Amino acid sequence: MRLVKSLRSGGWALICAAALCIILPAMMAGDGGRAHAGVTLEERKLPMKFNWVACQPDCRGWVSAVGIVTADSPKDFDDFALGRQLGGATIVLDSSGGSVNDSIALGRRWRSLGMLTTVGTSIQNRSAQGERASVAPEAYCESMCVFLLLSGKARYVPEAAHVRVHQIWMGDRADDARAASYSAQDLMIVERDIGRLAKYTFDMGGTGDLLSLSLSVPPWEDLHELSRAELRLTNLVTTDAVAAVLPQMDGSAVPMAEVTAKPVQDRFVSSAIDEEAHPQPAKSTKTAEAMVPTGGVAATVPVQK
Repeated sequence: MRLVKSLRSGGWALICAAALCIILPAMMAGDGGRAHAGVTLEERKLPMKFNWVACQPDCRGWVSAVGIVTADSPKDFDDFALGRQLGGATIVLDSSGGSVNDSIALGRRWRSLGMLTTVGTSIQNRSAQGERASVAPEAYCESMCVFLLLSGKARYVPEAAHVRVHQIWMGDRADDARAASYSAQDLMIVERDIGRLAKYTFDMGGTGDLLSLSLSVPPWEDLHELSRAELRLTNLVTTDAVAAVLPQMDGSAVPMAEVTAKPVQDRFVSSAIDEEAHPQPAKSTKTAEAMVPTGGVAATVPVQK
């Protein structure tokens, strides 16, 4: 970190100090949700955690799912769901992706429960009337998180959310995919998992465009952020009304921000392979992490089977 040069004028130092005295307390005393959102961005790089966000008496509440999908995530969710009535509940996602097969298993579990999905970060707002839960739309759903989003019976993506796609890759070589070497067995694993992902996509009501956009972006390139048109084209979005997934909220309750739309990439992949019912090899695929950080400074946790 570079040292800051001393100010030549003592007057400027006094002005800056006075400004900090005004700004810092305002930031600390202001919206508590902003600090919470910063923590969540770092949590996106850790194994996925599930939390129930209560907002009674005026709403049912929802499930917050933050972090990377690992081999433990399906069981962690089952443990979380034990004793809870989650049928038809909403999952609020903020995730960097993770294990392909475990994401598929988790997504199928959510669909069997008839769950709804959206992207956001859960915030507890403090006021004179007490704490009130809300969802901030500035969040990320990347790589396999996109396919978890697809598992919802109804799916809403706020304008300020970032939904990004990427190829799947060998989990132990995604960080330096170009320099790594691959065997025929490795290629078989990747193609098998592409087949499983394709079947899952169509079972969930997604389109081939989602697979085409995802599988055309190699791990050494930046993730491709889906435009509003692409979210519709891939059938990731089924409604433009936040109330369809979070009935206690209306459009005014969730602030929106425009996202610069990117053109659809003119890339296509070969036909998908059907899922095979064979025991899973020790190696597995995962979705590669973003080349450019998307918030927080926590180190990426490798996802292994």
